[in-house]
Amino acid sequence: MTQATGPLTGLRVVEFVGIGPGPHATMLLADLGAQVVRIERHGANTLNPVVERARHRVAVDIRSDEGREFCIKAISKADVVIEGFRPGVMERLGLGPDVLCNENPRLIYARMTGWGQDGPLAKAAGHDINYIAITGALDAVGKTGQTATPPQNLVGDFGGGSMYCAVGILAALFERERSGKGQVVDAAIVDGATSLMSFFFGARHLPHLSTDRGKGILGGAAHFYRCYECADGREISVGAIEPQFYAELLEKAGAPAELSQGQQDPGNFEDYTQKFAELFKTKTADEWCAILEGSDACFAPVLPVDEARHHPHLKARGSYEERDGVWHTAPAPRFSRTPGSIRESDMDGSDVVYQWLAGGTQ
Repeated sequence: MTQATGPLTGLRVVEFVGIGPGPHATMLLADLGAQVVRIERHGANTLNPVVERARHRVAVDIRSDEGREFCIKAISKADVVIEGFRPGVMERLGLGPDVLCNENPRLIYARMTGWGQDGPLAKAAGHDINYIAITGALDAVGKTGQTATPPQNLVGDFGGGSMYCAVGILAALFERERSGKGQVVDAAIVDGATSLMSFFFGARHLPHLSTDRGKGILGGAAHFYRCYECADGREISVGAIEPQFYAELLEKAGAPAELSQGQQDPGNFEDYTQKFAELFKTKTADEWCAILEGSDACFAPVLPVDEARHHPHLKARGSYEERDGVWHTAPAPRFSRTPGSIRESDMDGSDVVYQWLAGGTQ
């Protein structure tokens, strides 16, 4: 594996195999230098080579005495453990925080779930769409008169899940520097998604930031903050909220003069949207990019994911990197002295654990 260079170099993480936000949170730590041992089932295959990168894999039957003992030994030398089972599962396996944190008092034990470790739904099955449904986030996404539109699993699994799990782990590690003690991180997607809604929850008294479906300006109701179809069927996005940016959008796009009046008046939104739709239909997406991109009109083309890595801005920033024929998203955020890196495993997970037990380092 390429030598770790990120700010988390030296951090030891044990990950119990899972899906969705747990592996993504682990990827974030690995990209920033953490050494990760992934405990998985015998015969497990790599499902996602991007999210599952930088892992030292070891197949273990965690239900057996031998497998359980291996896990306890590995975690006794780890800084962080990440698991995404339903509440109570790890306790039944003899690998709960009561056991592992007693064995390793400095351990940060991160539990990544949808509903959390307690509450009436804690042990129920669910997915991203369900978790964001009860937080108000899903209700806000979509068009008036239509059912809510799931925003992929960005808001729940990754926005409210893995990102908050990673923040929780880093916060616990920071606190450990003062206390010398580890703790359990209960990272629930419902908690994270609720936190993501803080801006809108605190702005309920502001009509233009309404979360009523299709009503608020950030939800697509306003003509100056939405997507439009072009002559070639592709789409562009405009987000010219501020008056000076809106004025530049109108000037560069050659919009009718009447659109300069009453920008923020909701009574104009429907009519102005229709006029913008007719205007943007007159040119292709590439033609609009030539006119608007890079200006203060707050404009960008709507790109399919397979085209995003070809955009000049993302190419210039190195937002995607190719490794062994596979394109990866680059580590984020970026650091001036200790940049993260994309790495591939070149050691078996059991060998890494034995190295830990022998006092070795990565």
